[in-house]
Amino acid sequence: MGIPLSEATLKLVDGRNYAVLATVNPDGSPQTSVVWVGRDGDNLLFSTVEGRVKHRNMLRDPRVSVSVIGRRLDTQLSWKYDGQDPGPDRPGAVRVVVRMVVDKATGRAV
Repeated sequence: MGIPLSEATLKLVDGRNYAVLATVNPDGSPQTSVVWVGRDGDNLLFSTVEGRVKHRNMLRDPRVSVSVIGRRLDTQLSWKYDGQDPGPDRPGAVRVVVRMVVDKATGRAV
């Protein structure tokens, strides 16, 4: 069972902010990925493609960490340089939705 998220955390997750998901590789080293994040109540939700490293890592070891980054400049720079939404997944890719129950949350106001 997870913990209730603070109002500040909910605001960060509900905003148009990127998150960084950290999983554990088989050798114990960290693997990180930038993801879009949503929520269902106090559970965090994100999507990935079945078979990607982060997906395989979570199936093997469910310990993860998520850092939500509220940085307006990153979004502005992405539109400045890319000017478009991300491209489609590879043909045949199967998207999976991950539900993460939050056991601990920390943060600071910026």
